[in-house]
Amino acid sequence: MPQITMKGVSKNFGDVTVIPRFDASIDDGEFLVLLGPSGCGKSTLLRMIAGLTDISAGTLSFDGEDVNDWTPSRRGVAFVFQSYALYPHMTVRENIAFPLLMDAFRKWHHIPLLSSIMRWKLMRRPDIVERTNQIAEQLELAPLMNRRPASLSGGQRQRVALARSLVRNPSLYLLDEPLSNLDAKLRTQMRSEISTLHQRVRKTFVYVTHDQVEAMTMATKIIVMNRGEIQQIGTPDEIYEHPANTFVARFVGAPPMNLLPVWRQGQQLTLEAGAAFTHPGELPAEKELILGLRPERLRLQSAEQPGIPVEVSLVEKLGAEVILGCRIVHPGDRQSGALLRQDLVFVRISGNPHIAIGTRASLGYDAADVNWYSPQTGKALHSAPAPLLSCSA
Repeated sequence: MPQITMKGVSKNFGDVTVIPRFDASIDDGEFLVLLGPSGCGKSTLLRMIAGLTDISAGTLSFDGEDVNDWTPSRRGVAFVFQSYALYPHMTVRENIAFPLLMDAFRKWHHIPLLSSIMRWKLMRRPDIVERTNQIAEQLELAPLMNRRPASLSGGQRQRVALARSLVRNPSLYLLDEPLSNLDAKLRTQMRSEISTLHQRVRKTFVYVTHDQVEAMTMATKIIVMNRGEIQQIGTPDEIYEHPANTFVARFVGAPPMNLLPVWRQGQQLTLEAGAAFTHPGELPAEKELILGLRPERLRLQSAEQPGIPVEVSLVEKLGAEVILGCRIVHPGDRQSGALLRQDLVFVRISGNPHIAIGTRASLGYDAADVNWYSPQTGKALHSAPAPLLSCSA
């Protein structure tokens, strides 16, 4: 199980630069998630690690050895594609066993008539039969072994694709948005199965997704990407509690972190709409700031209490909790009604407090829960313990 190191790795397609520069390392046995919006270079980076896409510049190394010119088979990786990439004419058993058959094949076995005979013989070789059955049992595919992909559900096809990658016992697992084609219930089930698999095999996983829930629930480390560049590297808790910049703050979290531009005068903060309130703790020295607060860190209080003055404009009941969308009320404001979603301040409340739209209130918070950002750069003014941020040069 190699330690993977990327130094100055970049990728160009003609005049288009997809990844300008990427510097990161993946420790042995880690579950690393590459998280970011569509088109940010996640899948391209994964394919470069696998050897399916050439590296334009920089060095990719396994345990200190340069592998830029290694073939995919020499790298010993298993790749799970988003589209499953199952062979439709083969049964589940044949799809799972296919990598073992290819390892046993020799050049002269590819002669048309001999190829069919050799596949038939290899499919009955005791070690291949045992390994195929073992993986099928682990992923609960034993009853489906004689069926073809067309007769399987999406979740079953995904498990077959996983089984095919596991059967060779590779040193590195690469997964490219493997759950994106599944419904919500199956995604939850497969997240649990993949996490359990990682704990059992104790090998390195590199997982690509744009779904923050998948990243937060499965990863031991997350790299947040945008436009081919690293925005932040850290554990799920570090990424969530201390976003390195406003992009990460907005991208991670549902609803995302509330980001409020404010002007400081002593202990008083003034919002763009003109509303002013007193901050309950120490403030940065800068005059212009962005105040960042997670929805669950805000407290809904009576309008008479000190805090951010708001009016409830949106109520989303989610069973065990309620999400409130609030518009900020400025002095003398009498307007009532909903704004665009991006203009609201969100509050997450446990239970069902039965709050009506139009209710005037105050939002309280603790000074320790605030993340401060620079309006000019978008970077955190008080970041989490280093090293979290590793931006490309």
